[in-house]
Amino acid sequence: MLRWSFLLMVVTIHQVVSQKYGPSVVTTQGEPWPVPYKRSLHGGFKLIHPQAVIYRYNHNHPILVDAVARYRNIIIKECEIGYRSIKHQQNDNNIYSDPNYKGDINIITFNVPLDEETRPYLNMNESYTLTIADSSQIVIDAGSIWGALRALETLSQLLTPSGKEISMIIQLQTIYDEPKLSHRGLLLDTSRHYLPVSDILMTLDAMSYNKLNVFHWHIVDDQSFPYKGKKYPELAEKGTWHPEFLYTLNDVKNIIEYARLRGIRVISEFDSPGHVASWGQSHPEFLTTCYDTSGKPDGKLGPMNPISPNIWEFLSSFFEEVFELFYDSFVHLGGDEVPFECWQSNPDIITYMNNNNMASDFTRLENEYIQKLLKIPESHKKNAIVWHEVFDNGVTLTPSTAVHVWTGDWKKKLQNVTEAGHPVLLSACWYLDHVAGGGDWEKYYDCDPLDFVGSDSVRHLMLGGEACMWGESVDRTNIHQRVWPRASAVAERLWSYANETVAVAAQRLEEHTCRMNRRDIPAQPPNGPSFCYI
Repeated sequence: MLRWSFLLMVVTIHQVVSQKYGPSVVTTQGEPWPVPYKRSLHGGFKLIHPQAVIYRYNHNHPILVDAVARYRNIIIKECEIGYRSIKHQQNDNNIYSDPNYKGDINIITFNVPLDEETRPYLNMNESYTLTIADSSQIVIDAGSIWGALRALETLSQLLTPSGKEISMIIQLQTIYDEPKLSHRGLLLDTSRHYLPVSDILMTLDAMSYNKLNVFHWHIVDDQSFPYKGKKYPELAEKGTWHPEFLYTLNDVKNIIEYARLRGIRVISEFDSPGHVASWGQSHPEFLTTCYDTSGKPDGKLGPMNPISPNIWEFLSSFFEEVFELFYDSFVHLGGDEVPFECWQSNPDIITYMNNNNMASDFTRLENEYIQKLLKIPESHKKNAIVWHEVFDNGVTLTPSTAVHVWTGDWKKKLQNVTEAGHPVLLSACWYLDHVAGGGDWEKYYDCDPLDFVGSDSVRHLMLGGEACMWGESVDRTNIHQRVWPRASAVAERLWSYANETVAVAAQRLEEHTCRMNRRDIPAQPPNGPSFCYI
């Protein structure tokens, strides 16, 4: 009896082990991320020789020429890695005798409108048609230079190893693609932990691989002020973590240019009136002095002081330089989490409020501050973005001011904001600093930014959304693994109309994560046990 029990135990253990063998998710091959709008497979495949293929343009747009050189190198590297990864599997079968083989691709042709667009912008045309038919060329018809960039990314994702050292396979197919939403962003916080420029550039590369097109740069906050401008360098000199942990004007220009060549907008955020402790290291006169219960200063500084002499001259001058540097038509002004307690303790502010019939309603003081602040970008023909507390507190906003929803009942907030006629952005369900273990990309994928009451009638007001990587617990040692591929789930929700199940998306995300790693983006495994040949 014991012998049979032992044999039964061995068999049972063997079955359990066998069931766990192999990857948790079977990866796809040659499937794009994010999923395109329309895709038709025609049957058969062609071979493409990355080092020999010729690129033709109807005109030599500098951005396109730069992108082709970049993607040519990416594809050549993919070809080399792909060959190494499967060469041990090869047999004597000749790929050229395969009945599905339809010839070689010799030319990639771009048809791009003859326009003068050089800077990405909200609602830019990112559409394209990618045709791989029974001819010797691939044809890309793009709605603009930005559509050509997105087409190149898709093309690079369709290629799979052929088993031949200098060639790759691509299926015959036609793709028409366009984004669901125009503003598809990623927020990086460089105040809580400084991020070297090289890591920001790596992030921009990864964003382009996911068709994200807005880098929301939350550049300063309470903890540090790493932005060193020309007019007020003392803000950084006294507010940064370390003298070397700075973003100079040249650094910022280089980051913006790097992003531009990838069709990515860069939007700055200098949050106020709260989150400004680092400003006070060099300019305490512009922050509110807090008082204790005995009516004496307690040594702490609070939010911006709306009644401080010269504060508006200072802020106008400061943002004038910012607007010249960050040329996007939008600027994020923050406005979240304003601590009223310090204002409530300050006798000068209390006197000012009483003299202006504000009683003890500090949202009215906030209203006055934000309204004055909004006039600064308005005078420079800029559109402002604010966090949703500004709207919730009843601050009077111009119709063009966009409201960024980041917490709470986001569906109801999107409904309220759009019913009031304001453009809106969503981030509430895409906070990347909220980590729940492996596979938590699924919760981001399940969030549909158009899933709120009345969305069909206010579609023009839903600009898009952003994944947010706040910096309390990330620095250069772990930020890329924390962001990718979790932000990829957000990217697909913002780009794709398709409503795939998580199970189907998981297979493509497994491939896409490996693809990013092959491109030197250290993305973490998305689904569980697996392998990626790099």
